[in-house]
Amino acid sequence: MSDGAQALSPAAPADLLREVEIRRSARARRLTLRMSHATGGFTLTVPQRTPAADIRRFLDQHLWWIEERRAERPVQPNVAPGTLLPVAGEELTLLRGRGRSARRVGDALEVPGEGAVFARRTLVWLREEARARMVARLDHHSARLGRPHRGLTLRDPRSRWGSCTAEGAIMLSWRLILAPAEVMDYVVAHEVAHLAEMNHSPAYWRVVEGLFPGYERPRDWLRANGASLHAWRF
Repeated sequence: MSDGAQALSPAAPADLLREVEIRRSARARRLTLRMSHATGGFTLTVPQRTPAADIRRFLDQHLWWIEERRAERPVQPNVAPGTLLPVAGEELTLLRGRGRSARRVGDALEVPGEGAVFARRTLVWLREEARARMVARLDHHSARLGRPHRGLTLRDPRSRWGSCTAEGAIMLSWRLILAPAEVMDYVVAHEVAHLAEMNHSPAYWRVVEGLFPGYERPRDWLRANGASLHAWRF
C-alpha cells in the first residue's frame, strides 16, 4: 500500500482507528499502511518523529482503502454446536458431547462443555489430530529422503506455515489440519526437504518434487486460502 490518497471522509471513525496498530520506526522513510492476510489486522508504519496530526490525516485520507480491505476479510467462523468444522478435507459437524474431552463419532465431533470451554476442547482435539497426522507424514517423507528429523513442534505462527532448523527440528502450524489433507502433506514435505537443502534453490525444489510430485497445486491452494485457516478462533 503506497501513501497515495483519496479522501472520502473528514475524519476516520473511532472504531476504525482502534483497528490500526501504529508502529514508529527509525528506519521508515514514509507512512506505509498494510493489512495482514493472516490476521486481518492493520498496521501503519511511520517515521519516528511523525506528528500525531500527520498520522491522523493520513488515516483520514486512506479510509476508503481500509474499508475496502475490511470488506474482503474472511468471516470469522463460529465454534459452537452445529458448526461444520473442516478437518483434513472433511467436514465434521460439531455436536454437544459428554465427558471431559472431544471425540469423533462418524462425521461428527462430540464436544462437551459450553462457550469458551466448548471451543477450547475443540482446539485440544484438533491439535492432537494434527500432531498424529503430521508425525506420520514426517516419518514417511524423512524415511524416503533418508534424512531423520529431530521431532515436531506445533505452533500458531502468523507469517509462516512451518520451519526446519539446521539440526532437523521441525515446526508446523496446527492450523494445517483445517486445510485439505494434501495441503498439510505438501507443507510437511516442504519442511522435510530442508533436511537436505537449507535454502530455496532449484536443487531444493527438485527435492520437494521428488517427495511430493505436483506440489504446485497444494502450494497455490495455500496461497489463495491460507487466510481462511487463520479466521478460525478458538
